[in-house]
Amino acid sequence: MNIEKRVTELVEEKIADKPDLFLVEVKFHSNGKLVILVDGDNGIGIDECVKISRHVGFHLEEENVIDTAYNLEVSSPGLDTPLTLLRQYQKNIGRQLALKTAAGTKREGKLLAADENAITIEEKIKEKGKKAEVIESVIPVEQITETKVLISFK
Repeated sequence: MNIEKRVTELVEEKIADKPDLFLVEVKFHSNGKLVILVDGDNGIGIDECVKISRHVGFHLEEENVIDTAYNLEVSSPGLDTPLTLLRQYQKNIGRQLALKTAAGTKREGKLLAADENAITIEEKIKEKGKKAEVIESVIPVEQITETKVLISFK
């Protein structure tokens, strides 16, 4: 049995009645650490993480899915976790992002829109000797290798 697949089913089952919550990732590491990342359109509280953890843990024990010692960790993606799902992009509209593209360039800008195919950011372009311009750029999703939310402490 595929552990990650079964855990995904268990999480989806537990959050089925909470349409604002969504599963981001399930990863079973070789050191026995089982990490479940769940997020919500309005964030996710510790109480929800605990409920998911209990549900998954109970069923994994009942079904004896993992036959070695393991550590179960349920949390929301940290600020340093790259965005992977369209829903995460949509949740972060209005925020500053840092992108890495397949061409190896780095770009920064305010996220204006996101769909399955592309995201739109507002970025400042500064050419030597000229005043900085603010332009809207549409970046195809397949050209993005990593996206992180930038946190401002202003």
